Amino acid sequence: MFKDRLHAAHLLAERLLRYRGQTPLILAIPRGAVPMGTVLAQELAGELDVVLVHKLCAPLQPELAIGAIDESGHATLAPHAASVGATPSWITSEKNRQLKVLQERRRHYSPWRKPVSAQDRVVIVVDDGLATGATMVAALTAVRRHRPRRLVCAVPVASGEALHLVEALSDETVCLSVPGLFQAVGQFYEDFPQVSDDEVARCLQQPGLFPALLTQPEKTSASRSSEAAASLAASRG
Repeated sequence: MFKDRLHAAHLLAERLLRYRGQTPLILAIPRGAVPMGTVLAQELAGELDVVLVHKLCAPLQPELAIGAIDESGHATLAPHAASVGATPSWITSEKNRQLKVLQERRRHYSPWRKPVSAQDRVVIVVDDGLATGATMVAALTAVRRHRPRRLVCAVPVASGEALHLVEALSDETVCLSVPGLFQAVGQFYEDFPQVSDDEVARCLQQPGLFPALLTQPEKTSASRSSEAAASLAASRG
């Protein structure tokens, strides 16, 4: 049992100390893992960014993932997608809906800079836990296309099935706990609050955790981020 996400992040950092000095790129999966990514970037002297992926939801069961999509539009589907009623038309509609959310998140989180390149870098992808593993699978697949030197998956807790999936996609997987009975990620934390989009944006604006921002045009980052936040909220309907 972890006290909270920050406690879990410190424990992960201890297992990843060998990467300190290699300026690892820490890619956190929003939203819950971003405060954890901040801890890892600080303790490993790395850079912080997000890898934007989102689960594709099953019809009438929004908590059940049938796959995931990344911000380029590349999607992966779980074997059980059809069995829970995900028709081709539903999948197309769900992909379009979640892709729009990812695009709005990118504008909100880092309005004045491009995503940090993963090419020829040690990249550590972090999440707060893996239930089905669908989102991490999409994240690792997306990052691998950018040809990192080494790709590491780091999570505090995972189901055995999810761990098996991600181990095949990463060069190294660091997982602190693989409990036999796994119902939801939150059951392994004493405190597991929701993380807001605004909190993610604040994490990504901390100095020293990412490359210098590009010169900004007339609008301030705050105003642009506020506009994107309003659009993101509207997209959730």
